Amino acid sequence: MIATKAEFEELVTKNWNELNAWIDERMSEVPVPIYSSVDIRESKTKFAPVDHNMYPAGFNNVCALDQDACSLAFKSALDRLAPDSKNIAILPESNTKNSFYLDHLAILGKILRDAGFNVSFISFDETIFDGKDSLNLISFSKFDVEIVKAKIVDGLIHGSSGPLDAVILNNDQSKPIDLQWDSIKTPVMPTPKIGWFKRHKVRHFRFYKEVVDSFAAKFDIDPNLLMADFTCVDGVDFGTKDGLDKLAAAVDKVKDRIENKNAKIFVKGSQGTYGMGIMVVDSGEDILTMNRKERNKMDIGKNSIKFTTLLVQEGVETIIKYDEMPAEVTIYLVDGKGLGGFMRANGERDSQANLNSRGMIFKKYCISEIRENQDHKCKEAVYSVIARLATLAAGHEIKEVL
Repeated sequence: MIATKAEFEELVTKNWNELNAWIDERMSEVPVPIYSSVDIRESKTKFAPVDHNMYPAGFNNVCALDQDACSLAFKSALDRLAPDSKNIAILPESNTKNSFYLDHLAILGKILRDAGFNVSFISFDETIFDGKDSLNLISFSKFDVEIVKAKIVDGLIHGSSGPLDAVILNNDQSKPIDLQWDSIKTPVMPTPKIGWFKRHKVRHFRFYKEVVDSFAAKFDIDPNLLMADFTCVDGVDFGTKDGLDKLAAAVDKVKDRIENKNAKIFVKGSQGTYGMGIMVVDSGEDILTMNRKERNKMDIGKNSIKFTTLLVQEGVETIIKYDEMPAEVTIYLVDGKGLGGFMRANGERDSQANLNSRGMIFKKYCISEIRENQDHKCKEAVYSVIARLATLAAGHEIKEVL
């Protein structure tokens, strides 16, 4: 059995084609999201995805070579999912004051234009337009981004130039977009039925465990090499303190199960996004002694989502560093293929902390040209396989809601 990181790295390097063929076959059975991103931690003993984003917001951090690979993958996916499409739109978040997010939109638009599509940005959120039909914005890197008011005509989504052939959703819907999606004929990808108003981290990691168990059985791998231990707690109210005893007990239970007794435990709002609703603890006692400020931070997330279901997850201490700062890896995928990536580093945090927080910086690296038997690309190949397994799990999430 493959029981160490070094053995798994060798397996991936020497059997890249076979491993990916196995993933491809299973991806053909589920509606894999058209794009996604996966945060991966590497410790001394394992590789583990710690978050999966169905509506990624960092294509500006993907290197230029990988952006070209993303264009080709988007072209292939859209030709299959929305044949003969020419005019497509990106439906973004309403947080238009985030200039780095606008950089991401500009680059995502360029990637799709380079694939041969006419690309626009649309929104159904009347509050951002101030009575006008369009909103003109400038990103951090001085890209122009125009968002136009969208409308529905005879079941088709229209932009400023008429009906659209397809829409790429880049809004995580922690606040659901108020539309009758079942009556809309325009293809929307990923499905709007899987936003954070519906989605749960707990469900994702349960599907991921099923995927990894199957993958590990096929290739004789210890599945613990590829995932963090976790459990779920329902019925928690940080405001009233109801359920905190259950949550504390769950923290101690996960801590007891894991081999590294010095590891931290991450407690995450199951519907949390934007790095919100996360705390890092040593034991259940830290839950029971939370002060009001700490409980308030864990109570409510983006767009006033109240966190009552919690993911309790083994903390994976990162061994990755960039300029002596602790770092973790994020892999970007298009049509289920790992095509871009970067490191997220944070000099204000330590190797066991949540790095997706104030002080983080990004370092691009290219991964789209990995081939079999490339020892120098070993780590990137491993991260790509892990990210693909996590995205296969996301496909099972989507299948469940359709």
